[in-house]
Amino acid sequence: MSPSIGGSTGRQGSGISQPPVQPEHELEEAFGLLVDEGSTRLARPWSSLTVTGLVGGIDIGTGVLAYLIVHRATGSTVLAGLAFSIGFVALVLARSELFTENFLVPVAAVAARHGSLGGLARLWAVTLLGNLAGGWVVAWLIMRAFPELHPTAVRAGANYADLGVNLRSFCLAVLAGMVITLMTRMQHATESLGVRLVPALLFGALLAGGQLFHCVLDSILMFAALIAGAPFGYLDWLGALAFSVVGNVVGGVGLVACLRLVRVPHRIAEERRRAG
Repeated sequence: MSPSIGGSTGRQGSGISQPPVQPEHELEEAFGLLVDEGSTRLARPWSSLTVTGLVGGIDIGTGVLAYLIVHRATGSTVLAGLAFSIGFVALVLARSELFTENFLVPVAAVAARHGSLGGLARLWAVTLLGNLAGGWVVAWLIMRAFPELHPTAVRAGANYADLGVNLRSFCLAVLAGMVITLMTRMQHATESLGVRLVPALLFGALLAGGQLFHCVLDSILMFAALIAGAPFGYLDWLGALAFSVVGNVVGGVGLVACLRLVRVPHRIAEERRRAG
């Protein structure tokens, strides 16, 4: 940072250097930015929330197209996961949002009383529904445009339909929520667009390549399978969606957002006083 560089240059003769920036200060600055952005998200009108959610589902649907094409060509889930990360790159560059990306930023605003639980519920519900609607449209387009991908889509979607309600599927959902919320935290640690793309690529590949139980990604894969004639139905998808949402919230809010907010209790108190 320029202040540190300038300080060390001016004191070279005395051998005194500026102390490094403390992690606590960085956390406090990051918290202020999270609160400001979170309050903005919570205050969005219905139309903006709906469009942002729809675009987010479409962007992830683009990643699903890449995933299915590469999986069919290679048979490798890892390589297909790497291809899927293009969907997360699109999320960053297009400034759209996933439901699970709202586990840290608006939660910080609510904790600081710059937003309400009702506003958070509205944000989550509209974003999730928008993601699912946009994802279904893209899944329909993919299955109609690429009939040769039908067997691959059915296998990919059936994987999540067959998970069931058990400890393994819950842990996969918790990990998915944790991964995406950690990605969000890392992206908010820098203003450099190029640097923000790195976690998008890495965590997008981990999410899809590791076949974690993510409510939006897996729903789009299940939509594609259903449109292609999968042996399961929309009720099976709905059950998988509900269970994955619970696990995603536990992983994202419980294991990442809340634990990070505990590290800055005095900043939360200050923001609450400022909010009145």
